[in-house]
Amino acid sequence: MDDRGGSFVAVRRISQGLDRGNTCHSTSAEFVTGSTAWLGRGLSCVCAQRRESDARPSFDLTPTQEECLQRLQSRIDVPYDSSILEHQESLRALWNAAFPEEELRGLISEQWKDMGWQGKDPSTDFRGGGYISLENLLFFAKNFPKSFQDLLRKQEGDRSVWEYPFAVAGVNITFMLIQMLDLEAVKPRTLVGATFLKFLAENESAFDLLYCITFKLMDNQWLSMRASYMDFN
Repeated sequence: MDDRGGSFVAVRRISQGLDRGNTCHSTSAEFVTGSTAWLGRGLSCVCAQRRESDARPSFDLTPTQEECLQRLQSRIDVPYDSSILEHQESLRALWNAAFPEEELRGLISEQWKDMGWQGKDPSTDFRGGGYISLENLLFFAKNFPKSFQDLLRKQEGDRSVWEYPFAVAGVNITFMLIQMLDLEAVKPRTLVGATFLKFLAENESAFDLLYCITFKLMDNQWLSMRASYMDFN
């Protein structure tokens, strides 16, 4: 991802000069390019380092990793609640980031279908991903606006006449990552989960960054499959 243009560059590029501290760190626009390359590189190499004959390892957490996991789990546990003002404002902010030229007529509106929600009330689509799925979409829109817009408006590649619903895909990606990384467990039970927690301890935005990478990879896979809406599930 290129923070200068708000878009993706080669995810596997080896980043230089990454500051690896011992506490949770927040990210900034200037830090994103290196951290996403590092994150993508690390997770892509995990399976290659593990052999079938290896004994099942133990994944004990450091105090810092445990603290960061608990913070992330606190985010995961929050359901979207349309009666909470903060949630309402986040949803409005997502609309403004997606369609800055078009005024939103209401939190319940046919306009939401243009973003890829299933109906006029997007709150009904958050059941699988919770409030964090909205946070992920908003993070993507704010930090990588060009890539976000390219995916939202399906501006890259030879697209199908009937495309996947952008917003619903985003919620599904959040849910999928939580399950794949086993983030609701007390401690990791897989090598991939343990590796991710190392990244999370070094950058508290690791989950949000991984979300952005995964969304882009999903779209690339969609294009390579020449998929259409009927293939979305």
